[in-house]
Amino acid sequence: MATPGTDVRGHTAVTDLDLYERMLLIRRAEERLIVACTDGSLPGGVHLYIGEEAVAVGACAVMTDDDFVTSTHRGHGHFLAKGGDLDAMFAEIWGRATGICKGMGGSMHVADVSKGILGANGIVGAGFAIATGAAWGAKLAGQGRVATCFFGDGAANQGSFMESMNVSAAWDLPTVFVCEDNGVSEFTVTSTVSGGPLVERARAFMPATVVDGNDVHAVRDAVGEAVERARAGGGPSYVEATTYRIRGHLEAEQHMLGGGTYRTDDDIAAWQADDKDPIARLATRLLAEGTCPREDLDATEASPPADPELAHTIMFGPA
Repeated sequence: MATPGTDVRGHTAVTDLDLYERMLLIRRAEERLIVACTDGSLPGGVHLYIGEEAVAVGACAVMTDDDFVTSTHRGHGHFLAKGGDLDAMFAEIWGRATGICKGMGGSMHVADVSKGILGANGIVGAGFAIATGAAWGAKLAGQGRVATCFFGDGAANQGSFMESMNVSAAWDLPTVFVCEDNGVSEFTVTSTVSGGPLVERARAFMPATVVDGNDVHAVRDAVGEAVERARAGGGPSYVEATTYRIRGHLEAEQHMLGGGTYRTDDDIAAWQADDKDPIARLATRLLAEGTCPREDLDATEASPPADPELAHTIMFGPA
């Protein structure tokens, strides 16, 4: 979706249908991974992004390929939203030489520097310093590039979060911190291990705001403002996007919890409802506003990579 020369200020280069298609791409790709995990064909664990698609897609809609992003262990959504290749991502997850990292990185380490994707990372909070370093390099180069760091609410308790915000603020770096606040830190409810609102930590250093992370327009607008400020030399910003992950910390987590739980089925069901799900919400809005006809949405739903056979071919070759 991101391409050099994108008009990030007016959001004219990315249509609402583009946003819908990109969120659906992420959802369908990860649903295929659920199938693979269930049938035992997946060579390793995966941490899925289902339910949070609006954050990555809304944020990346206001960036170009020249802008940098750092990701997390839950990085498929960021990779695809920033324009990463689906085939190469699947091949990487399956450890194939055709993967984006030649099959040596796996699910938690997808990267594509040509798209500004500096990489997902299996270490919680590791993206803070990487994004800040990229922002420092971008400032020295003077080419108007921005570095965005995606991270979860659990990672906000890492010391490198405060250190990176401090350096970014002190040196007026073009860093955008995007917190995907899904309310849980691995297997723990975040509110039980975090003192005070996370946004207040950021406000000590930079402009900070909280948005509905399941509203792709709200995310796009908030991150767009932050990106524009950074490009203009106005320094870093923090955007906290309230969202929810529908799947577990990782697939097959029930085998790790030993019968225990950290959230209820009712909690999950509430966030799956059409008024919460980011893809259903955008579809409802587009139809209500007459922005996009139902046949266009249906055509998007029916097109690859929604087709499981395409994913099977990517992973295993033609039948």
